[in-house]
Amino acid sequence: MGTDTHAFLHDLARGLEPRADQFVDVVSQRLRRELPELWQYEDIAALVPVTVSAHVTAVLDVFEQRIDLAEVTTPPAGIDFACRLAEHGVQISVLLRVYRLVHAGLLRLFQEGTAPLTAAPELINAATITLSAMGFEFVDRTAQGSVAAYQRARDRWLQRRLIMVNEASTRIGTTLDTARTAQELADVGTDHFADLVTVDLLDSAFQEEGMEPATVSPVVRRVAQRSVLAGCPDSALDTGLTHIYPEGSEPARALATGQPVRHRVTASGLPTWLAASADQERTLRTLGLHSVLLVPLWARGTPLGLAQFLRHQTANPFDDEDLLLAQEIASRAAVSIDNARRYTHERSTALTLQRSLLQHQLPEQTAVQTACRYLPCGSRAGVGGDWYDVIPLSGARVALVVGDVVGRGLHASATMGRLRTAVRAFADIDLMPDDLLTHLNDVVIRLQREEEGGADEISATCLYAVYDPVSRLCSLASAGHVPPAVVTPLAPAGRIGSASRAVEFPELPIGPPLGLGGLPFETAQFELTQGSLLALFTDGLIESRTRDVDAGLAVLGDVLARAPASLEDTCDELLHALLPTRPADDVALLLARTRALDADHVATLDLRSDPAVVSDAREFTSDLLAAWGLEDMAFTTELMVSELVTNAIRYGKAPVHLRMILQSTLTCEVSDASSTAPHLRRAQVFDEGGRGLQLVAALAHHWGTRHNREGKVIWAEQLLPAGGNPNRACDGKLDRKGTFGL
Repeated sequence: MGTDTHAFLHDLARGLEPRADQFVDVVSQRLRRELPELWQYEDIAALVPVTVSAHVTAVLDVFEQRIDLAEVTTPPAGIDFACRLAEHGVQISVLLRVYRLVHAGLLRLFQEGTAPLTAAPELINAATITLSAMGFEFVDRTAQGSVAAYQRARDRWLQRRLIMVNEASTRIGTTLDTARTAQELADVGTDHFADLVTVDLLDSAFQEEGMEPATVSPVVRRVAQRSVLAGCPDSALDTGLTHIYPEGSEPARALATGQPVRHRVTASGLPTWLAASADQERTLRTLGLHSVLLVPLWARGTPLGLAQFLRHQTANPFDDEDLLLAQEIASRAAVSIDNARRYTHERSTALTLQRSLLQHQLPEQTAVQTACRYLPCGSRAGVGGDWYDVIPLSGARVALVVGDVVGRGLHASATMGRLRTAVRAFADIDLMPDDLLTHLNDVVIRLQREEEGGADEISATCLYAVYDPVSRLCSLASAGHVPPAVVTPLAPAGRIGSASRAVEFPELPIGPPLGLGGLPFETAQFELTQGSLLALFTDGLIESRTRDVDAGLAVLGDVLARAPASLEDTCDELLHALLPTRPADDVALLLARTRALDADHVATLDLRSDPAVVSDAREFTSDLLAAWGLEDMAFTTELMVSELVTNAIRYGKAPVHLRMILQSTLTCEVSDASSTAPHLRRAQVFDEGGRGLQLVAALAHHWGTRHNREGKVIWAEQLLPAGGNPNRACDGKLDRKGTFGL
């Protein structure tokens, strides 16, 4: 019976062979009805009849040629079919369902073919049992090979996808530049799976933090694109142009909802949002555009824009796996774009705050001629807290300040503003440099205590210098800051008009940075010749990754030694020599060329502690103003001198000195050895005293008190009348009288 059954199946297979093509068509149509997802991919759809035909042929050969099932292998077409399914991300269950449908159809075909060959029920039953057993074993063997091929192809595809994702993570977001990050997304997309990639960002994303698109037709800007074709003829817009997605279009919905879209383009159904003009539509039809992915760029719950991936040169359309890959790459790019946008916004805000707090134009000073520069760092670390300042002080003196707040961003800029304000407040009460830094250190420590938990530790360095053009003394103290460079002009040498300069970095005690406490600050003093140059700077000017501090100071000294007469040109040469590229740290630079007030603009009178000398002080003042051509100021000035000298003799301690300084203003100073500061008080109607300082405050443009190691100085400034000449010299009589002691 067994031999008769195999012979019967042999004859049955031979009889069915002419009907194989017809059977392939029937099974293909059934697969199309029950598994329509296979026909989304042209390459898979083309392989379906080939694969079915190969399986039918293999089954017929088993029965017709009596092949041992142990020798059966999966047909090459089946292997290829399984690999294509894996590459397109089709589930393996679909592959197994294809096997079940094909072999179920073959079983029915064999059963239908038995009736014409025999009517014996025993033979039909035996043939059916044998056919079923051999059919299932055939399916097991061939399906096993297909599943193994599917898994290998799937593993290779996943490995390639992982490689692409890893490559995207290294290639996208290399800088904190929004446009460059978007271009990196376009480059990665066209290098791997798209023929054209365009990146549109919301125009509002460039203007304001946290802006969301309008619900209807938001404005977007084409910031990046790349095509496999030179010149991007397949793109409807040039980079940099703005446009609006048509209301209700798929790009508008994708952007609004955040849901990606896979769009299949047909020959007759080219959407209007893809072609901005008739010429563009003809171009896309000629190129054969057939598939589009629309992937919204969202980060931290905020929409940023839309990336479009198009295929026209690649034959296969985008599938679900391509969409997932595009989403993963785009999501990484969106985070990088948002980081770049936030960095740009914060950097712009910090830089605006920084520049608004710095002096845009240094005030004119009789004590020094100044020039300055501020450069924000060019790295992604953010704007720092470097600052400089020039503060006019009483007695024709001037304070020069440079500082550097530790940290980056808005916090550092805001801290810089608070410290700069504190320095100006302390300078206004004429503190000595070491006392000023001590008070500033207390301010920083209080700010540290007020900071919220987790905030950056507040710390800063500061250099505070005071220059007196009368004594030509420079007094300075440092809180962890690099010392200044001092350029002293020497005697002319060589040809007429040339001169050499000596550059020194004076040794001074450097205290701890602000906020650390501990060691006290110390004031160093040295005398400067007229025309000396002081260079105050932050460490960003001399430090770099390729140069240590000593090398930077050497370059700085070389430039200063041969610097031109113009301070502005000197600033430019220093920056060019020390910072050939964008600085890695913020840079603050302040140059000051010293001037000196000669004896013709300063007169001093030593006074005894005797009320009788007040009249002498008035006479001295009257003669001095006449020599300076300021007779119109005699009445008010004599009145202020009388009040200040009287207070010093009555409430102060000897010795008492009167000093008059003529510069852009007329300054009257009275000093004594007492440290007690005077203060304004409201005199009652019948009080005989208490109105002197009120009178001085009413007559003077500015007035105040400063303390020094020897006591205090009370000063009052008056503006010169129109046409006053501060450069007019005194005559000899006044010079001699100014040296008399009364």
